[in-house]
Amino acid sequence: MKPRRSSFHLPARTSPWRMRIAWLALCSLSLLPVTSCRPSHSDRIVVGCKNFTEQVVLGEIIAQHIENRLHIPVDRRFYLTGSYIAHQSLIAGRIDIYPEYTGTALLAILKKPQNHASAHEVLATVRAEYAARFKVAVEPPLGFNNTFAMVVRGDDARRDGVATLTQSAQFAAKWRAGVGYEFLERPDGFKGLAAAYGLKFAEPPRVMDLGLLYRAIRERQVDMIAANSTDGLIAALNLVVLEDDRHYFPPYEAVPLVRQETLERFPGLEKTLQELAGKISDQQMQRLNYAVDGDHRDVKDVAREFLKTIEPQP
Repeated sequence: MKPRRSSFHLPARTSPWRMRIAWLALCSLSLLPVTSCRPSHSDRIVVGCKNFTEQVVLGEIIAQHIENRLHIPVDRRFYLTGSYIAHQSLIAGRIDIYPEYTGTALLAILKKPQNHASAHEVLATVRAEYAARFKVAVEPPLGFNNTFAMVVRGDDARRDGVATLTQSAQFAAKWRAGVGYEFLERPDGFKGLAAAYGLKFAEPPRVMDLGLLYRAIRERQVDMIAANSTDGLIAALNLVVLEDDRHYFPPYEAVPLVRQETLERFPGLEKTLQELAGKISDQQMQRLNYAVDGDHRDVKDVAREFLKTIEPQP
């Protein structure tokens, strides 16, 4: 399946109220009872991911790696709408594996307090809680930390001498912010960030599909966007990530989540997933993202070429 080009090829206009209705409808579906759902794909593994470029790249890397190493069928269920839907799909058995971020798991799923814990402490908490509450294993981190990134145009940052979020507070009154709907609602999202830094923008944040954020800041529809630190388009579009100098955001190490039942059903799967541990640096993830978003390459080819650099060759 050819991936959607998340940066420039999505619809140009999506009204916030329509997005809110759609989001609430999806979330209401996720609240339906899941205890009776049993995996109906005992002969194969289903890999899922959320609906932005990096997730699709990681989902494809995981899927191809399993196919290469275990030689079993792998189905893709990509573009799940946000963390809550992906999580519900996992615990219901509709998918077996998906890549997640430890900070997202801690705050958005487990609803733990934001206490500025270390990366090791966050991982340990998430691993213990997921095993006990969901019977889900948290595999070792893939090697990079994809924190939220508040991004502005490079020309604006240099003109105003802004390098940190604290410094940005004095300019926010003339800026417009753009965010995805999930970031607007998350406990580690817009409201808490604005309170932590005293950010008061010219108008309420514009809510849009994640794929439209870079188009919006490039075309000066907004002046700051809530992006991801490993996005390949940050450097390509001459944008600047403002330093989170008050350490508002927790660590967001990328980790594969997998149902314990699936690990038991497929001997060798856990070892296969652990082979990916530490293999993707922040810079490597940026290059993989740019290959899809900037060079418009097919995600299957991008994943295949990356795996050739880390898998033993016959």
